[in-house]
Amino acid sequence: INIYIGRIPGPVPLSPSVQHTLALAPLSHVSPEFVKIFQEALHMTKKVVHTTSSSTAFILAGSGTFGWDQVGANVIEPGDRVLVIHTGYFGDGFKDCLETYGAKVDVVKSVLGGTVPISEVEKAIRKAGSKPYKLVTITHVDTSTGVLSDACSIAASVRRISPNTLVVLDAVCSLASEDVQMDAWGLDVVLSASQKGLGAPPGLSILVASQRTIKAFEDRIKRGVKSGSYYSSWEKWLPIMRAYNQNKPAYFGTPAVNLVRAYHASLLEITEGSISLPQRLALHIAASDLIKKAGEALGMVQVAHEPTGRAHGMTALYVPNIKGLSLTAADVLACAGKRGVLMAGGLVAEVKDKYIRVGHMGWSVVGEEGKDVRFVVKVLEEAVKEAIDIGRKKLPGVSARL
Repeated sequence: INIYIGRIPGPVPLSPSVQHTLALAPLSHVSPEFVKIFQEALHMTKKVVHTTSSSTAFILAGSGTFGWDQVGANVIEPGDRVLVIHTGYFGDGFKDCLETYGAKVDVVKSVLGGTVPISEVEKAIRKAGSKPYKLVTITHVDTSTGVLSDACSIAASVRRISPNTLVVLDAVCSLASEDVQMDAWGLDVVLSASQKGLGAPPGLSILVASQRTIKAFEDRIKRGVKSGSYYSSWEKWLPIMRAYNQNKPAYFGTPAVNLVRAYHASLLEITEGSISLPQRLALHIAASDLIKKAGEALGMVQVAHEPTGRAHGMTALYVPNIKGLSLTAADVLACAGKRGVLMAGGLVAEVKDKYIRVGHMGWSVVGEEGKDVRFVVKVLEEAVKEAIDIGRKKLPGVSARL
């Protein structure tokens, strides 16, 4: 039986075009053909985040976590204050990363499955007073909970109350499945990864930095404060990105040429394909609604409990809570696995055995007229019902409210 990994929140299935491109023989990273591909990938990345300003795109070998590391190494100086808006597991990760580089981090944390109220964010920013935060981080979609934060409103509050504070959006699980408007929302850094909504294989860290973020970094270098890392250093990578952006080869480390080509192929589909980016986002909303409604019909409750705070590229669902039946995430996942589908378990420690996560983004949503999403719904229905039946056989007499 094949395991279709796209039913987890990344890596997602690849389109035929992206698969074909990935299988091509490697190009020289300084060949005219590859340099042009890299240049176009940089330009299209900026289109996807909706920035037409003099921002800078970085496409580097690494995971989404490497985006955190770039922010820590190049934006943070020891003692800088940071506010992390926490809606799940990945807020903890960003906090740990920035503290590694000497940041003094405060956290405003949501209740499990909820968003952080804007009033709490504003309260924390005002409380900083004469020692303002260097930056505020937002996890747009926390993959552990499926919570979608209102990045637009949060960024507006930060800009209004503390205009010199940089706003960093972790869009690893949102870019190309949720609306991201870098310029319009006043975002200073948008970081993501190739393997989710962007529809490419894992292995590329995608980051776009605003002009004032780059200026802050360059001013730091002029003051003699080096980057906190070697491989993450923008002092090394900024000249490379600028060269490729001008269709010129440059070298610090060999780029992942096959991954960049595959990413380029996916970007062509996103920015110039028959399905426009607004249409793509609408399809993600429709797919999300279908899966969430199917889960609710099975007696599953969403981890993200605010209707406007739910992601459209993934869904986190508690397994049905049936009196007398100790159903776990592992039970449902095993039944889905029998049908050739791999869904994900929980990440939040205190409830990790009580919920599952289903990915629905990229090609699995926009390809083949949504066939994949309908298949996932069918498997989810069958898996939950089978898991309940197995449980009933162990505990005769238990009835399910379905």
